[in-house]
Amino acid sequence: MNAISETGSTVTPAQMQRMRQQAEELEGVFLNMLTKEMFATVKGDETFGGGGFGEETWRSMQAEQLANSIAKSGGVGIADDLMSQMIAMQEAANASRAATTYNNIVPSAGVYGK
Repeated sequence: MNAISETGSTVTPAQMQRMRQQAEELEGVFLNMLTKEMFATVKGDETFGGGGFGEETWRSMQAEQLANSIAKSGGVGIADDLMSQMIAMQEAANASRAATTYNNIVPSAGVYGK
């Protein structure tokens, strides 16, 4: 992140932090959905998980914990890939804001609300 801001980027550190947080949240949602689907395909019997609602609840929590573990260990790279696109969009919004400010037009909040 520092290399981008040092190269003359118009993205502020606060914008960069917010974009990173949003990218990581999106990756977390994806990983949670992925692991829930993965566990949905595992068919247990009464000796394995007990079956019924209790097993469904346990599997859901297990999938969520696995997704959290993957995300905490760096994820699968989705957030990193999203960052370049989000930075480009924010750069365009910042340039648009600068142009409208120059023309005495009140700028909007930008692509990500900041």
